[in-house]
Amino acid sequence: MDRQNGNDPTMPNLNDVNMESVSDFYQGSVVMVTGGTGFVGKALLEKLLRSCPGIETIYVLMRPKRGLTVEQRYKELLKHQVFDRIRARWPERLSKLTPIAGDVSAPALGVSPEQRQQLADVTVLFHSAATVRFTEPLHTAAALNVQGTATLLELAADMPLLKALVYVSTAYSNAPRAHIEERVYPPPYDPDGLIRCAKMLPQETMTVIAETLQGDHPNPYTLTKSLAESIVYSHSELPVCIIRPSIVTAAMQEPFPGWIDNVYGVTGIIMEMSRGTYRSGFCKERYVMDIVPVDLVVNSCILAAWRQGVKKPGRCPVYNVTSGSINPLRWGEFSKLCIKWSRENPTKYVMWYPNFSFTQSRFMNTFWEVSCHFLPAFLYDILLRAQGRKAIMMKLARRFKMAAATGEYFANHEWQFGISEVSALHSEAEATMDGGNFPNWPVFDWDEYMGTYMMGIRRFILKDSAESLPQARRKLARLYWFHRLFQVATGYYMFKFVAGRMR
Repeated sequence: MDRQNGNDPTMPNLNDVNMESVSDFYQGSVVMVTGGTGFVGKALLEKLLRSCPGIETIYVLMRPKRGLTVEQRYKELLKHQVFDRIRARWPERLSKLTPIAGDVSAPALGVSPEQRQQLADVTVLFHSAATVRFTEPLHTAAALNVQGTATLLELAADMPLLKALVYVSTAYSNAPRAHIEERVYPPPYDPDGLIRCAKMLPQETMTVIAETLQGDHPNPYTLTKSLAESIVYSHSELPVCIIRPSIVTAAMQEPFPGWIDNVYGVTGIIMEMSRGTYRSGFCKERYVMDIVPVDLVVNSCILAAWRQGVKKPGRCPVYNVTSGSINPLRWGEFSKLCIKWSRENPTKYVMWYPNFSFTQSRFMNTFWEVSCHFLPAFLYDILLRAQGRKAIMMKLARRFKMAAATGEYFANHEWQFGISEVSALHSEAEATMDGGNFPNWPVFDWDEYMGTYMMGIRRFILKDSAESLPQARRKLARLYWFHRLFQVATGYYMFKFVAGRMR
């Protein structure tokens, strides 16, 4: 790596002025993307098509899903809103996307011999396919995240023109460590051993031993990502590198400000806070929450492949794409900004006046969950049944409690991430003539970003247009007075109760 050559990796080298630009590197390239229908994957496809016009073909590995064939899913992908800018200005570029029928969990990725031969022309490979569900059973997570990565690397070995392979991992692949540098740490055990266990043992047996195998990791996702990283690192004959984003959130600018297409993790929490249905969380609010907009993750992926092919920075560089070391945001600040923008730009789907606070007391969190989440849901279900409608609120409340519980580990721990490699990556890119097309570390304002994020949730998740804002603000004003009356009534009856007990 650059350090071994005696250079400061955070400063652009004067010899890099004539370095091959990012767009030139991708000129005439053939790209393959796994996980292209996921959140990061779609943003990556869009950015490649828009900012690297010299790409000849982008192969997208896809599998049948929800009763749809690969061809049907491909047509759905082309219609997705993420490509609206490309569809409006350069519609011909969408023809560069080519589906490849396959499955990351299948032997040989389920790719036919004919298509395998077709993939021999690939020059850049992005592997972002994975199960990101924290509650996924260990044997399933192992098949997708560990075995799938090993199989992909076998496929990559048959790509003689390959210049770069970018593996998208997670900053929490080493979650039991408080300080995480940009290197691959020894895995807790041999990944091949886990793969053999998952293949040989019945699922019931794997379920029984899963907690022991998981060890200090908070869930199967972070464990299997750690094992997959070690597999990637072991393939020293391939031009591999690893991108480790922290919590990936809505876009800052690209493809659209606030663009988001799922309600997982933090996004679901923000959405329910804005609707007034989520009012308390168990969290150490003084801790830094490390979130990073999806467009910054995508830019780092594209630049990492460029650096791998042009600079050849050494064996398997790792890039911690995180924000906490540069622009920290604490959980307490995050909740205040969410409430601020929930009240400033409410959604017409708001159900109660937004009000939220974190607590470090498990008892108080349970109290607020019962009184502010489950009790209102129970009463609302009674109303729905009285109207002859299906009662769903208690079911949603239980589902959201489970989702919040899976994220508690990350809200009650804090990490320090080394960022020297990712800093070097962007310093070197800025020295080229088009590096500015792939920004990553602007010192952006969290207040402004959270406002953009919440408007993105309104637009892309709730399908709530800006035209509804006046109506939503009037509804919020009514809810505010209901909220105040409820507080007064609650205070009155509590006073009566306490006074009666004191007699």
